Amino acid sequence: MELRGAADCPYAGGMSLDVVHQPDRGRFVIAMENGDEVMLEYRQSPGALDFYHTFVPESARGKGLAEKVVAAGFAFAREKGMKVVPTCSYVGTYLRRHPEDQELAA
Repeated sequence: MELRGAADCPYAGGMSLDVVHQPDRGRFVIAMENGDEVMLEYRQSPGALDFYHTFVPESARGKGLAEKVVAAGFAFAREKGMKVVPTCSYVGTYLRRHPEDQELAA
């Protein structure tokens, strides 16, 4: 499931970076050209997604990619009518910066 393109991320530096949902692995991923992966991992329960871990490899930090992958997770939760448990500290930071998604927080 492709969710967002590089145009949604002003820090992508022209790279074509799409967020891919891998529900069988419980994660949203951006595959970098060098083989590294930016990811948001989650656990699903009835009606909710627990966003418990984000990871951005050192080579990709400071480019807005954590925000992009978390935004894709929130878009998915909204589409499915699910709540989000913001266990990961970065997800809490994202919510403070994006009040439009706060209604999804469990």
